[in-house]
Amino acid sequence: MNHNSIIIKGARQNNLKNIDVTIPRNKLVVITGISGSGKSSLAMDTLYAEGQRRFLESLSSYARQFLGEMDKPDVDSIEGLSPAIAIEQKPLSKNPRSTVGTVTEIYDYYRLLFANIGIPHCPNCGKEITPQTPQQIIQQILDSIEENQKFMIKAPVIRDRKGEYKDLLKDLKRQGYVRVEVDGIQYTLDEEIPMDKNIKHNINVILDRLVMKKDIKTRLADSIESALNLAEGIVVVEVLDKKEQTYSEHLACIDCSISFPPINHKMFSFNIPHGSCKYCSGLGTVMEFDYELVLGKDSDIPLQETPIRKIPGFGTLTGYFWQSVRQVAEHYKFDTDKTKIKNIDPKKLHKILFGTDDEVIEFHFESENNGFGNQKNEIKSSYHVARPFEGLIPMLHRRYMETRSEWARDVYESFMNRIDCPQCKGQRLRPESLSIIINNLNIAELSDLSVKDSLNYFKKLKLNERQKKIIKDVLKEILDRLSFLENVGLDYITLSRRSHTLSVGEAERIRLATQLGSRLVGVLYVLDEPSVGLHQRDISQLIQMLKKLRDLGNTVIVVEHDDEIMRNADHIIDLGPLAGENGGEIVAEGPIEVILESKTLTGKYLSGKKKIEVPKKRRTTNGEFIEIKGARENNLKNINIKIPLGIFTCITGVSGAGKTSLIIDCLYKGLHNIINTRSSRLSTGDFDELIGHDKIDKIINIDQSPIGRTPRSVPATYTKALDYIRDIFARLEESRERGYKKGRFSFNTKEGHCKKCKGTGYILKEMYFLPDVYIRCDLCNGKRYNAETLEIKFKGKTISEVLKMTFHQGLEFFDSIPNLKRTLKTVVDVGLGYLELGQSSTTLSGGESQRLKIARELRKTSTGNTLYILDEPTTGLHAYDINFLLKVLQKLVDKGNTVIVIEHNMDVIKSSDYIIDLGPEGGEGGGSIVIEGVPESIIDFKESYTSTYLAKYINNSSKSK
Repeated sequence: MNHNSIIIKGARQNNLKNIDVTIPRNKLVVITGISGSGKSSLAMDTLYAEGQRRFLESLSSYARQFLGEMDKPDVDSIEGLSPAIAIEQKPLSKNPRSTVGTVTEIYDYYRLLFANIGIPHCPNCGKEITPQTPQQIIQQILDSIEENQKFMIKAPVIRDRKGEYKDLLKDLKRQGYVRVEVDGIQYTLDEEIPMDKNIKHNINVILDRLVMKKDIKTRLADSIESALNLAEGIVVVEVLDKKEQTYSEHLACIDCSISFPPINHKMFSFNIPHGSCKYCSGLGTVMEFDYELVLGKDSDIPLQETPIRKIPGFGTLTGYFWQSVRQVAEHYKFDTDKTKIKNIDPKKLHKILFGTDDEVIEFHFESENNGFGNQKNEIKSSYHVARPFEGLIPMLHRRYMETRSEWARDVYESFMNRIDCPQCKGQRLRPESLSIIINNLNIAELSDLSVKDSLNYFKKLKLNERQKKIIKDVLKEILDRLSFLENVGLDYITLSRRSHTLSVGEAERIRLATQLGSRLVGVLYVLDEPSVGLHQRDISQLIQMLKKLRDLGNTVIVVEHDDEIMRNADHIIDLGPLAGENGGEIVAEGPIEVILESKTLTGKYLSGKKKIEVPKKRRTTNGEFIEIKGARENNLKNINIKIPLGIFTCITGVSGAGKTSLIIDCLYKGLHNIINTRSSRLSTGDFDELIGHDKIDKIINIDQSPIGRTPRSVPATYTKALDYIRDIFARLEESRERGYKKGRFSFNTKEGHCKKCKGTGYILKEMYFLPDVYIRCDLCNGKRYNAETLEIKFKGKTISEVLKMTFHQGLEFFDSIPNLKRTLKTVVDVGLGYLELGQSSTTLSGGESQRLKIARELRKTSTGNTLYILDEPTTGLHAYDINFLLKVLQKLVDKGNTVIVIEHNMDVIKSSDYIIDLGPEGGEGGGSIVIEGVPESIIDFKESYTSTYLAKYINNSSKSK
């Protein structure tokens, strides 16, 4: 075996053409080629998948049954393969509890830091807290409990730990103790106490039950000292019908009578009850009903015509709610069906919304039998009651908390907004945890700092010799991991930022930084376009990180198109020559010099023999703009911005400059709520107003989310091509004779699809002690349809054979059918002619999904007043594909539409009509407009990173002309 190489023989996964390839180990290797040429099939579906499969096979059969399926890639053999780790283009956890700090594990080290050297302060008065003596604890109890009040002294011997504790209970009984409290239930030690060893328990020994008297001090002192000895310095006092109070020999505020539990790392976790805020359970935010959403924006209508009617239980005007509201309105002398909202006294409207507090209203309720009595609409029952009115918002909140219907919860949530928790102010932790401080910051405030500011904080941290000795290793890990984040261009990011708010590129670079922190050696790393979302300025930092990963003794394989990364690679594998069936071959491989001399598309674009030309003429503005005023979302600095309509605009800037906050959170979501009034509302970013929305009639955000999440979703269904194809098959003479309608030719209906696989083409086989496997359906042989449906043919082809065609082949096959031909051509025009009509959407990349969405929009009749927004559409695209994309975008603008693209790719930026550059830096250093104008007018502006790089592209194009 060659230990210096990974040798792949006979790779046939997806469109790979039985290729053999040798990849040098411990090198930085780039796999490139146009979109659909087989890069991911080789890197992810063959190399990484086989590495994962072999790792799973090394586990016991018992362990494997819990790890799900792992298909064997279609390859003859792979030699020299190391354990594989993939750093893919996918979002981090969508769990609202997941943050940058928890994902990178830096927050875990913060918890250790604060648990060991944090200085506790009183949550009430802010004074530094010191340990209490037993005498001080006794005096506080005597002062705080009223005479004749019953109370118990308890020793918490087990706090939130798993186990059965049979030996402990026996030992307590031998020591003479009689009663214990287990998970809130009292037992005598003679009883059998049930405890599940897999569940966390709390065990308190009940030392004494007392009544507060003047002569109780001696007995109380004995009980307190016994409890402190038994529970290592902690005692719990429970006053009858009142809240428990914990006292500690270790920490307490004497002035405020507040005792602290022992400080440990659990106190700083917002995912467990020890540390989380009780009000929001550690989420930092709560969902609250927004009365502006409930009433709607139109104040020229009465209450009965507001969006309240769409809420479950509030639609029927004869129901309980509307009877209540009408009588409250009568009490305040206005009508729910006539008085417009704008004419209702705000104080009275507030009573309807939030309740009448102590003010009592006379109510008379009636219910109807709905035709079940002797006479229709006969009154079945009525009753009178005098009480305060609960209020619409409290009533909605109660119903939201009580409902078990997912549908009802979704409807309720459409009338709610997420706000910071009013108790912890969004900091997630309980007051005791937040009052532990190091250098004037608590753990939440430290997490709110950017990576750059956090590094400065720790570099300036002054510690005594004892503290340095305690946290030496912890501090080293924190500094290393923060440095890794800074080196991958994420110095602007905060550790408290929620994972689901990160872009795909940011998530991938966080994974890369985490892997560097693990310092593994001898691993095969497979990265899918790590340059996504990175400005040209930050690419060099990324390259240094990839090289560092390699230099540790790992093989780093990167699927990439970026010029600079390719030029820094040790070895390049170029796949092609084209995409789909015309790809899957190795057209060139070797160092950069070999690729530059090759005649492949990659070689031609890298050497400059082929290039995307700068447009000969830029479009000029027609004087119409859409204007955002006072944009303050995330790091935006209260900016006013005018975006010209009817042209192609690029929003640029370094990572974290505020591009997505401005265009997606403010512009798109704001316009969506104004224009798409029938759709559900989106939670918008923070800005004052949008001006010019009347000049557009439609807004479309074309993102990279999947077009479907199941194998049933295919490009033909998404683009509506299958609708036309089904029409064609249904109109055939044989179909009419058999009575087959259009639905017969859908693989999602019972009459048409294969009965065994239900139209998916494969069957899941459970292997129990081996991974589950998908096998082709043996009844339809993967054709999805039943035998009767497949007897119908058009031009000698069954509908299953049609779905196996590529869009290129389909365009030729259906040349005589105009509507279908136009739909297929739009997909070919965006460079996706190589996709099969029936290809599962789960196999599509983000870039392919995005271009399918563009194709779907292109087939629609354009109004000429549509605003298209695209966020990083060049993700996963070769320069050859970008050329296609630009032609499509220019075509959209030529029809009179407006195209706004958030982009870092210089070929796209130089091809735009207008540039708005945000920055100058990321995070707090960004959020301002650096420069705006046509590309040629900004290239001499030295303060803009975009201008500096753009100048090279435009000047090179000018020289070549």
